[in-house]
Amino acid sequence: MMKTLFLQPPSFEGFDGGAGSRYQARREIRSFWYPTWLAQPAALVEGSRLIDAPPARITLAQVLPLARSYDLMVLHTSAPSFANDVRVAEAMKEVNPALKVGFVGAKVAVEPDQSLKASAAIDFVGRNEFDFTIKEYAEGRAPERIDGLSWRNEAGAITHNPERAILEDMDQLPFVTEVYNRDLHIEDYFIGYLKHPYVSLYTGRGCKSRCTFCLWPQTVGGHRYRVRSVDHVIEEIRLAKHYFPQVKEFFFDDDTFTDAGPRAEAIARELGKLGVTWSCNAKANVPRETLKVLRDNGLRLLLVGYESGNQQILYNIKKGMRIDVARRFTRDCHELGITIHGTFILGLPGETKETIEETIRFATEINPHTIQVSLAAPYPGTFLYRQAVENGWLDIEHAELVDDHGIQIAPLHYPHLSHSEIFDSVEVFYKRFYFRAGKIASIVGEMVRSPEMMVRRLREGVEFFQFLREREIAH
Repeated sequence: MMKTLFLQPPSFEGFDGGAGSRYQARREIRSFWYPTWLAQPAALVEGSRLIDAPPARITLAQVLPLARSYDLMVLHTSAPSFANDVRVAEAMKEVNPALKVGFVGAKVAVEPDQSLKASAAIDFVGRNEFDFTIKEYAEGRAPERIDGLSWRNEAGAITHNPERAILEDMDQLPFVTEVYNRDLHIEDYFIGYLKHPYVSLYTGRGCKSRCTFCLWPQTVGGHRYRVRSVDHVIEEIRLAKHYFPQVKEFFFDDDTFTDAGPRAEAIARELGKLGVTWSCNAKANVPRETLKVLRDNGLRLLLVGYESGNQQILYNIKKGMRIDVARRFTRDCHELGITIHGTFILGLPGETKETIEETIRFATEINPHTIQVSLAAPYPGTFLYRQAVENGWLDIEHAELVDDHGIQIAPLHYPHLSHSEIFDSVEVFYKRFYFRAGKIASIVGEMVRSPEMMVRRLREGVEFFQFLREREIAH
């Protein structure tokens, strides 16, 4: 077994490279998701180590000396961070020229040839679902015998091996919480709408929805929701409770945990027996009966991708959601006492000044507890990217998704809606949603009831206004 370092590379200050299906960027409030996609292969490779540099505030200078101690380094990369990650790989190779370097992530899965040509420091790319691809490489298997691998041989020639068969038995994957416990400091991970400290993990992969913008199902995870058994999930939660007694909330980061209704209810009932507080991603169409079962068994919050308040835009992006159903779902959650963090995207195909206004009105009407407003991000490998290039909405030579400081930019534009108009609408959205008397009263009441929440919200407030100032400078 090669001595293996798994690395989420040092990047922009506060850059959340481990983010899920929305985007990798700096956020309005300092936030970090767990590097679960990297922790999973790390759990398969005996004796490995995982370093998640951004949340741990680990610099390149601190990482470089480690190059001498390892035979293999695997970096998780993304479209916004790729150029920076290549520089990290090159710097590590300078310290140890014998170090083998592999890249994984959606960016290299859809552009393996282009990624390998970007730098001689990259020896191979693990495409698609790369867990066992990396395990086999670390075991010393000949590269030509590893499915899912794109690699550069000793002569410098690039070879793309056959695709790896999609993993059907998800219980084959070991627990990522073993790696969290071994290598991470869970207090480093913070999400504004989750209790702190929290732990997140996947109970399955893939998403049957066909949202045109969503990264992972179109590049790595696929559109079939393949799941771990209920017992396997509950066994890991028991272990996590043992490892991390300080955890206040578990989050299931499956693209849409509630898609498999009966299974979600079965997991919920077992979680209820453990007495844990938990949250998950959900589509805005979960029946009230299911919501009640989940709520009665520890569900606290749903992260819901509403995206837009305009029905035609939802059709355009193949969201598979109706506004009237979303309203009813949200009303049910409010009545049942389930908190909602709603996410919205501005600049999707069909967006106009009028639809932006419609979405802002919709958000204030349904009134989730908190929101996240993103700019439409056409990641390579997604239908949205191809659509944007074909229609001239995206200048492919200037298709950056973040600026030099890691702040998300508006890469799309339309004949009737400019980059700057889309970019500016994010700030308008946030101010219109949060600077309402009712919302301010709700937040203040939350702070008064909990000294811990007061400290947290005040810190988040400072970060939020700093974020707005930086956006103004970027603009």
